[in-house]
Amino acid sequence: MTATSRVTSRLGLVGGMMMAGAIVASAALAGCAAQSAADEAPAASTGPADELRLGLFANVTHAPALVGLEEGLLNDALGETELTTSVFNAGPAAIEALSAGAIDATYIGPNPSINTFIQSGGQSARIVAGAATGGAALVVADGIDTVDDLEGTTLATPQLGNTQDVALRSWLADEGFETDTTGGGDVHITPTDNAQTLTLFQQGGLDGAWLPEPWVSRLIIDAGAKVLVDEADLWEDGAFPTTVLLVRAEFLAEHPETVRALIEGHEASVAWLGEHADEAADVINAGIEAETGKPLADAVIDRALEHVTFSVDPHAETFETLIENGLAAGTQKEGSIDGVFDLRILNELRADAGDEPVSAGGLGEE
Repeated sequence: MTATSRVTSRLGLVGGMMMAGAIVASAALAGCAAQSAADEAPAASTGPADELRLGLFANVTHAPALVGLEEGLLNDALGETELTTSVFNAGPAAIEALSAGAIDATYIGPNPSINTFIQSGGQSARIVAGAATGGAALVVADGIDTVDDLEGTTLATPQLGNTQDVALRSWLADEGFETDTTGGGDVHITPTDNAQTLTLFQQGGLDGAWLPEPWVSRLIIDAGAKVLVDEADLWEDGAFPTTVLLVRAEFLAEHPETVRALIEGHEASVAWLGEHADEAADVINAGIEAETGKPLADAVIDRALEHVTFSVDPHAETFETLIENGLAAGTQKEGSIDGVFDLRILNELRADAGDEPVSAGGLGEE
């Protein structure tokens, strides 16, 4: 059986702004801890791990994790290694757990992955596969019809420095708006738990939010929001990474056999999603219900799945732009991400299956 612990960040409208500085500070400390741990990592494998502690979010963009758990694909691949899971609301909280050694791997957005790599001097973690692209948007209330209407509004994101938070801040900067990490500026951004964002939006306490699926669709269908910006429209061919599979560097060095099994199970989950389109909504919804206690409405999950693509390709070619966005947003430090990818195991598995290799874009091993 998979043991599940629920680790969610619940930042309110005011609390999100008050905690912003603390989150940045704790992320930096976590990066230092990761570097220290990685410096002590053994150079050779110590064999398969007894346990793999995996992080994930109860989001449609984390469907490979949810399907892998529901269909037993991850457990089957891991064999004798026990799989335990922790559920997070957004990437920075998952990174804190990974950096502290509380989890070994996590499904997560690209921006927190970049942050931990830079903050640790390249020692904390490696992206070993992609998981999902697309499925993020800025949704707003009636009366907001153009970009100019955003001045003076209050918008939510899942957490300071998470992938959607960076996307919103960098996009607003491109549109000529000033923001800051404490909620000030021309547009007020408040990092807020996704479920609370829905409630606050319904109560009129928020004017909109930049969110991943299924929360985009929940605000549209359950709360009458409308899409002002689909993030896919901001990227060439509409392809941008929403979720990757990130592994703690020390764990990868100690247990490459276990990481290989994890990637095998992950690939099987992504393949299952491509081969079972008619069943996917029900299985993903069962996974969401298992983690949250409540399934999504059929209309919500059906709409959400229309905007997400599942692939093991992490779209490494976008990561330099993601760095630029993080710097523009003021949520990350300058630094190199050379080495952030280790796609060797993934590409070995793909070669065995006769598939084309996935590129690391010159940013790591492939």
